[in-house]
Amino acid sequence: MKKTYKIEVDCANCANKMEEATKKTEGVQNATVNFMTQKMEVEFTEGSDDKSVMKAVLKACKKVESDCEIEL
Repeated sequence: MKKTYKIEVDCANCANKMEEATKKTEGVQNATVNFMTQKMEVEFTEGSDDKSVMKAVLKACKKVESDCEIEL
């Protein structure tokens, strides 16, 4: 299952770091963060709960940029 989320990220470098952090999160099969469109596309692994996975993703992204926001 793929979902797209609106994300607030300040620079392209941070977007790349957030993408890598998201890919390492359990329950995420693949992820793309686009700085220009301020969107994050997440592909979840089969059987994972997207809401709990996205909470973990937000926590991981806040380690990269503390004021990061993802519209869940």
